[in-house]
Parts: sequence; structure tokens; C-alpha cells
Amino acid sequence: MPSSPADHPFRVAIVGAGFSGLSAAIRMIDLAAEAGRGLNLQVFEGFTAVGGLVATQRLGEYLVERGADSFITNKPGGVAMCRRLGLQDRLVSTDPRFRQSFILRHGRPTPTPAGFQLIAPTRIGPFLKSPLLSWRGKKRVLAETSIPQRMDDGEESVASFVRRRFGDESFERIVQPLVGGIYTGDLERLSLRATFPRFEQMEQQCGSVLKALRRQRTADTSGARYGLFVSLPGGMTELLEAMRGEVARSQKFVFGDRVERLRRGEAGQWEVTAGRQTHVFDAVVLALPAHGSAKLLDAVDATLAGHLNAIEYSSSAIVLSGHRLADVRHPLDGAGLVIPHVEQRRILAVSFASRKFSGRAPEGRVILRTFLGGALQSDALAADDDALKRVVLEELRSILGVEGRPDFCEVARYPSGIPQFVIGHRARVERIEAKTGELRGLSLAGNAYHGVGIPDAIQSGLSAAEKAWADVAGRVAGDRGSSVGGDTIATPPARGDDLAERTQQSAGLTL
Repeated sequence: MPSSPADHPFRVAIVGAGFSGLSAAIRMIDLAAEAGRGLNLQVFEGFTAVGGLVATQRLGEYLVERGADSFITNKPGGVAMCRRLGLQDRLVSTDPRFRQSFILRHGRPTPTPAGFQLIAPTRIGPFLKSPLLSWRGKKRVLAETSIPQRMDDGEESVASFVRRRFGDESFERIVQPLVGGIYTGDLERLSLRATFPRFEQMEQQCGSVLKALRRQRTADTSGARYGLFVSLPGGMTELLEAMRGEVARSQKFVFGDRVERLRRGEAGQWEVTAGRQTHVFDAVVLALPAHGSAKLLDAVDATLAGHLNAIEYSSSAIVLSGHRLADVRHPLDGAGLVIPHVEQRRILAVSFASRKFSGRAPEGRVILRTFLGGALQSDALAADDDALKRVVLEELRSILGVEGRPDFCEVARYPSGIPQFVIGHRARVERIEAKTGELRGLSLAGNAYHGVGIPDAIQSGLSAAEKAWADVAGRVAGDRGSSVGGDTIATPPARGDDLAERTQQSAGLTL
């Protein structure tokens, strides 16, 4: 008796084994289990490891993060994934002794006012006492409650919004380094609606950001919560390894072979070519940077590829260094330092990495992660690694009083690493999602669409898996004669037993 389409396992390809690709794979496994369906899933990763810009490295007694070193807990994706993998009890918050941050003012690290929330103060007392702004600048910030509400519904840049509501000085001295450090971007071009829509909503609903924040503080309830940023004892690779292991228990990874070609078959299935072998799948999730997905989709839908290519990226680098605390004049009594563009320094920020999370450096030592490049300093990255190291050590000496020879000093580069959500980004993403919706069995995932953080990347993967699953299930429901599982064209690659021990994919660089 011939088998029905529902008897065949779904064949799904996921291209890219970072946070988005791995979360898509885990969600696909869960959906198949919930439906009682077979699943034949392959995760293709062009590198020999998973994780992209996220990788934890052991350098002697130092535990060093080469990319994002934590994730935020006010978005559910990261915490929910840890719970799914049984890691929730291993989450560690930032060290409460070192939770303040600094902003450089006239060459001196100055504490950020307690309660300052990215663009506005929530506590007036600490703000008024802070030397970061002149009295004129402080008065202009507090006058925000009397600034008329903007009636134009058009998109506004982050810089325009902050200057209009809080004044130039607050923007240049506080907001630009704080917000610019998240995106390594030019706030004159970044869209408020695409990056921090809640501030736009505050103006629309309350007429004032300060009034809305005051009401929000009053409405907040207490309760047990994780710290704002969390990590794991083994670094972010511990989470990536747990995700990889969860997928590898039942499904297959293909490392080291880049996907070179994607084609839509006559039956509506997807042909994926990697390592000179072509395989057929019912659904494909592209968990790549936007320009990587565009390259594969150019022959499938040139219009969609064009929209993806239009998403801009910034490039950056991190110089990682280990120092004796005795060689650092500054007490490093915080999590890190951001630097306003108006200070005209050669670095963007410094994370006091082993202060944020204890146990990362030997006793009496400290890890510093210094950021360079970004949209406002892109020329800096033309220098070679030795030149970048010299620049960083000179700046650390000038700003923090770091002397002596570091225990180690390494450069991690991230060309086109962080998406730039410029004005028009949300409309572009809507067009991308509309075009993707027309291609049954195709999903896109990654940090290029709705958020650059790790929780955003994870959520993107979950959503992409659900879209792909719905497409495949719909095809099965309407299919009366063709095989759902698909066949392999040419010889399939051998099932890999040497799964790599790390992961590759970017989810934004947390300062």
C-alpha cells in the first residue's frame, strides 16, 4: 500500500548555525515532536564552528569573550532558551559591586547618573548632581515636559528626537555614546521607530518622555528578577554549546561547506547546493546576515534580494587585553566606559569585562575589551592589528592610566557585523516579510530585521521555524500525489561525527 505524504519526514535546511539558526532548529524539533511527525533537518555552517561573532576563548587563566558577553533579560528570548535547555539555574547576573558605567568628559571617566535610561533621567537628584552636563544643559533636559508633542507621523532619527526633546548637550554628551555603543551607528541616521519605539510611544501617549518614565516608575512592581544582563559561568559559548548539543542529539550538522546556491524546484521544494552536492528540502531557513541571504536569493527573487542588500551594516573591532590591576590607575569600579564622539578619541568604548562577571580573570588581574570603528570611525579599521593594539594601549594609558605590558592583547574584527536600522528600515523589513511570505517554505532569521541583541536573534529563529513549519504543513495538507520528504540529488555528504565545539553567528556586541 503506497504511503501518504504525511508518512514522510519533513526535510528542512537551516543555513547558518548561530543563535538564530540554532534556535530555529530547536523550535523545528519541538514542533515535529508536538505534531508526532518525522523530521530530517540539516544545519549548514560554512565555518567549522557555530556562533558567528560570539565565541568564548580560554587564554591561560583568563576567560575572554570575543563577541557579545551577555544578554538582556527584559526580552524573553534568551532566558526562555536557557529554561528550555535546563540552564536557568546557571545564569549569573552582573556583579552588583560594579554596575555603574562611566562616560568620558574632557578626558575623565565620569559616572553615568544613577537612573539614567538611555535618553532620559528617571531620578532627578543624581542627574542634577552629575557633572556630565552644564546647568544650562540640565535645565534644557528638565524642560522636556513642556516641549510640544510632534504631530508629524513621519519617521524621525534618534538624534533628531533627542535633540528636539532634550537638547543638543544631552545628546552629544550622554545619549550619543550610550545609544551609539549599542549599534556602533550614526544616530543622525538611525530610526527611533526601528530602534527604540517605546520612546516615540511615550511622546505620543503622554506628551512627554519624562512624564511617561515617572508614571512607569510609579506603576513598576517589585519581585524576583534576573539582573538586567546575564551570562553563564562558561561564557556565551556555554549557551551555544547547549543549543548545538540539543540539535545534534537527533539532527545533522554540515560544517565547513558554504551553501553556494539556492534554487526553487518545479514542485515548489528547495534545492540547496553546498560542497558540490545538491539536496532537496521542503523548507529552508536562511539564518544569515542580510547580504548573505541576498546572495543566495538573487536567482530566486531579485526584488527580495535587493531589499535585503539595502540593509546597511557597520564594521567594528574589539581589542582584548589582560592587565594587572596594580598597573591600572583607575579603580575600574564599574562595568565599563563609553566615549562621546565630541571627545575626539580613537576608541568607542571600554568594557571592564572581568568586573561585570566575576571569575573571568585571575586574582589581581582584569580583562578590558576596547571597541573601535563603527559608523562614525570606520576609517580606523584600515589599520593592521598591530596598529590597532598600539592605538588601544595608548588610549587606555591616557584615559584609565593603564601602564605596563599586558598579559595578552588580541584583535577580533567584525566586518559588516552589526545591522544599521536607519530611517526606512521598518518599511523595508515589511517589504522583505511580504515577499518572503509569497515563497512557501522560505524563512529568514537573524539580527538584521527586528533587533540586534541575542534575545532578538533567538526570537527571530523561533519565528522563522514556525513560518517554515506552517508552510510545510500546509503543503502536506494540500498534497495528494508528491512526496513531502524530497530526495537527495547527487551523493549526500556523510553524516558528520566531528561536530565543532563552538558556534558562529552575530547577535550584536554588548558593551
